[in-house]
Amino acid sequence: MTKIRFTAMPTADAMHIWNGGADAYDLAPERFVSDGDGNPCRHCLEDIAQGEPAMLLAYRAFPTLQAYAESGPIFLHAAPCARYAAEETLPPILSSRDYIVRGYDENDRIVYGSGAVTLTEAIAARASDMLARPDISYVHVRSSRNNCYHCRIDRAP
Repeated sequence: MTKIRFTAMPTADAMHIWNGGADAYDLAPERFVSDGDGNPCRHCLEDIAQGEPAMLLAYRAFPTLQAYAESGPIFLHAAPCARYAAEETLPPILSSRDYIVRGYDENDRIVYGSGAVTLTEAIAARASDMLARPDISYVHVRSSRNNCYHCRIDRAP
């Protein structure tokens, strides 16, 4: 079994936004106060609590623009938060019934046939199996309803 780690949005990406930077569409993030219902922060991988300031922005979880570099909406705490550190365990934001789990190659391209809606309790095992394959470099966990990016799964060192 391949050891895995759940990887949050890089701190450099979050700092760019917290320091006033534009999102993936070159827009300013939308600021709002969380109602505490379904606003998962992609940096700390915890839900943004009711009453906390939050941001909604377009995010591209890929290093360069290319045909497979999807972008979409994510939430982020409005103020800096600690990056998710318990990388060996399922993040708190993964609380829905299921998610899309999909593999990408070393060129950040979708590995066709690797994506599937996966029950939450099976994500770690499925990602471990996928990362045992030499053609898969990393895995994304995305919403099975809206395809929103949640986190990445990498091989653990």
